[in-house]
Formats: sequence, C-alpha cells, structure tokens
Amino acid sequence: MDENKIKHLEFIQNLITRMNSNSFQLKGLVITIVSALLAVYASNKNQEFILIAIAPSVLFWFLDAYYLQQERKFIGLYNDISGVSEKPKDIKSFEMRPDQYTGGKYLYLRVFFSPTIWPLYSVVVIGLILTYKFIICTNG
Repeated sequence: MDENKIKHLEFIQNLITRMNSNSFQLKGLVITIVSALLAVYASNKNQEFILIAIAPSVLFWFLDAYYLQQERKFIGLYNDISGVSEKPKDIKSFEMRPDQYTGGKYLYLRVFFSPTIWPLYSVVVIGLILTYKFIICTNG
C-alpha cells in the first residue's frame, strides 16, 4: 500500500475516533443534565423540571444518532479505500466525502434506533415520563 493511501486512512481513522468520542460524551452529558434537573426537582418539588429534562434527552438522542451516522459513513469510506468492501467505490486520493454513502445502515432513522443508542435514550425519556405520571398521580 502506498504512503498516500496510508495517510488517507489515518485521516479517516482520526475522524472515526472523533465521532465516536463525541457520541460517548453526549451520553455522559445527557445523564448529567437529567440528573441535575432531577436534583433541582427534589429540592423544590416543581414537577416542570421533570418535563424539562425530556427536551435535552430527545435533543441529545438526535445529535448522537447524527454522530453515529457520520461515523458509519466514514467507516464505509475507510473500507472502500482499504479495499475490504465487497463492492468498493472509486475514491480519489484524500477524498473525504461521506455523503456518497446512503441507504441501508447509513439511513438516519435506522441509526436513530441503533442498539448502541436507543436503549439509553428511550429508558431515560420513558423513565422521565413515568416519573412525572407517578408524581402527578400520587399528588393528585
């Protein structure tokens, strides 16, 4: 493999790593924000803080899905350049265009419900909704 191709693969690998770490940080941020809003609720018993916590959870879910989608596209690009794809695309030297990967595992909706994303966010959102409903029912 020539030196330019190796350097190109290194660039793509760095992007994949960055997308992965962004996704990981988003998961930590959503837990922190939801915990903080629940702590504020616990201190002043204002039920609206539970509902407010749903908004960042959903927002981070969409953002996390975007980062995972980009990561998958760059992995597709990496596989095409390295030659491990079954049907590799013709990629020019140092081309970094993930937009050419569409359909299948690259679809946003499919990524949105990926096993690495939906369990965390759905549990958080459903948990917040159930907590709100429980508090409404017990406070009458």
